[in-house]
Amino acid sequence: MRVHQYIFGKDGGAERFFVHLVAALAKRGVDQTTVMRWNRRWKSDVEPYSRVIESNFRNLSIDRLLLPIRVRMLAEMQKPDAIISWSTRGARLMPAYKGGMKLSRLGDYPTHLGYFKNTDILVCNTPSIGDHVRQLGWDRGVEVISNFTDTAIVEPISRAEVDTPEGVPVVMTMGRFVKRKRFHLLIEAMTSVPDAYLWIAGDGEEREALEAKMREHKLENRVRFLGWHKDTRRYVAACDIFVMPSSHEPLGNVILEAWAQKKAVVSSRSEGPLWFVRDGDNGLLVDIDDVPGFARAINQLIAQPQLAATLGENGRASLIGQFSEDAICDAYIDLFKRKP
Repeated sequence: MRVHQYIFGKDGGAERFFVHLVAALAKRGVDQTTVMRWNRRWKSDVEPYSRVIESNFRNLSIDRLLLPIRVRMLAEMQKPDAIISWSTRGARLMPAYKGGMKLSRLGDYPTHLGYFKNTDILVCNTPSIGDHVRQLGWDRGVEVISNFTDTAIVEPISRAEVDTPEGVPVVMTMGRFVKRKRFHLLIEAMTSVPDAYLWIAGDGEEREALEAKMREHKLENRVRFLGWHKDTRRYVAACDIFVMPSSHEPLGNVILEAWAQKKAVVSSRSEGPLWFVRDGDNGLLVDIDDVPGFARAINQLIAQPQLAATLGENGRASLIGQFSEDAICDAYIDLFKRKP
């Protein structure tokens, strides 16, 4: 079986899942070619499992003209069983290829359907994304296939490496530093969580604003910026509580990664978590932008360690049952086998 994939994202949850999927498909004997941005930090994780073609595919670049010709010719020559585009930019590159399934994976809600003129099936992360594209008028195939993550439990990093004392509660969050992640509100909530430390993993355009928010609330002694890491599992394993405060989150890969390490999760009631987080069973849900609500939930878990342990165990069970590698890969391979 042969698959081509087009991905032009930077460094986020979709890219982490892409790396997992490429490796998992290779393990199942799928031959892969990937078209991706230049100089991605995760390129070295893809190369053992896929041939890599690098291009930015930007407006006002020669690749904008030449890359569509190149991928169409490559498809006609190699005859892949399927082509997968990731996000709308990848979908624009999809050739009018007749020899296999043409899939566009959606981890967010598109504004219109013009990106997908050559797509046979939209693969949606969540049911609500599928409902959204149907409401926009999509009348071709829709499949809901979510993500999986590495479920191995790892050894935690030493807290001393992050300038954090032993014995204090550690709250962690991670993602791209953009406004919709609402990390600034989590920093504010920590003013009402005495003695606990906050670890924030990631990087992005809001870095300076987040550091300013930390200084505004005089939390320099209790907030740690971890930077961007290809593998955050050891940091997650070392924390006590994981929080995802986003105002908009189509899925929430980071919750799955926290569940893999049996961590109690506090999440906003954003789109994706409302699908799979059950309040009081495998996590705690807080209204979007409810700063006091996040503080209360964190304080509740610190005061009730048995509840935190139960949520962590139930979260891992949800991960294994609903988001397993075998189930997700089998669903993709079944799509690859369909005739367009």
